Amino acid sequence: MNNQNKQLNPDAQFQPYAPQPMGSVENEEIDLRELFAVIWQGKWLIIAITAVFAVGAVIFAINQPNIYKSEALLAPADSEQGGGGLAALAGQFGGLASMAGINLGGGGGVDKTQMAIEVMKSRQFTSDFIQQHNILPDLMAAKKWNMADNKISYDDELYNQANKQWLRIVDAPFKPEPSMQEAYKVFTKIIAVNAAKETGMVTVSVEHLSPSVAQQWVIWLVQDINKVMKDRDVAEATRSTAFLKTQIEQTNVADIRSILYKLIEEQAKTIMFAEVRDEYVFKTIDPALIPEEKSKPKRALICVLGTMLGGMLGVMWVLIRYFVRKED
Repeated sequence: MNNQNKQLNPDAQFQPYAPQPMGSVENEEIDLRELFAVIWQGKWLIIAITAVFAVGAVIFAINQPNIYKSEALLAPADSEQGGGGLAALAGQFGGLASMAGINLGGGGGVDKTQMAIEVMKSRQFTSDFIQQHNILPDLMAAKKWNMADNKISYDDELYNQANKQWLRIVDAPFKPEPSMQEAYKVFTKIIAVNAAKETGMVTVSVEHLSPSVAQQWVIWLVQDINKVMKDRDVAEATRSTAFLKTQIEQTNVADIRSILYKLIEEQAKTIMFAEVRDEYVFKTIDPALIPEEKSKPKRALICVLGTMLGGMLGVMWVLIRYFVRKED
């Protein structure tokens, strides 16, 4: 009979286990009410902490000096020297020249514009730029720009402007006068060189306390990179010409001599092209101007973020203090 009853009533054998809920919606609502009650009770402390952070953010924002940004828009100059002529010669006489042991190239080399950009970002170019234009004090010790007389004030603890003497107190191996490695780290933070992939245009920008200094440095950067790249190509073309002339004296094959004369002609075009153009790599489309408006800091944003940070820290402090006391 017992077996029959179990078969007739299978639900009596397998009763599902229903665990008791740990909490209910009402309990969660009570917890939320308790949470808001705690925040409300500590509202004056939250307001005080928020006010302190807000005042601190305002003071910090006011004390930040204005930074001005000057930029120039550049276009890659048309490169007519060297590349096209050598490529044509490579296609016409490449086989014959290789038999004679002469390499005409003709392969895809590094883009001159991209190379110029990388040179501008290099340590050597930056060091030469800083030393040539004597801008180390303006870069490493500038403290404030005076709008009335358009002059820069320097940090007295770092640099004595009257004696042009560095007064930094640093540990070895550093010296009172900043090294070029230190200057390079600072310089890379205020300069930007960007190329647009779609148009190929290049933008060079500099940020500084003084708007006139920012403009002057952009102008110098464009001038110097054009000169550096021009001097490199002229020196290379001069060495190539001397080598080719030596090769001409050592061969009696008419075809090879013809190739060598054409190569000398191409090197002469390179030198001529470089000598007659100041804008060798970059042409200035939109020159650098003295900015009238600051680029940063964003003082309003600093104040808002400081106030929000104070409010969040105030709420966290009130809640942590409450739960710590509750556990005790």
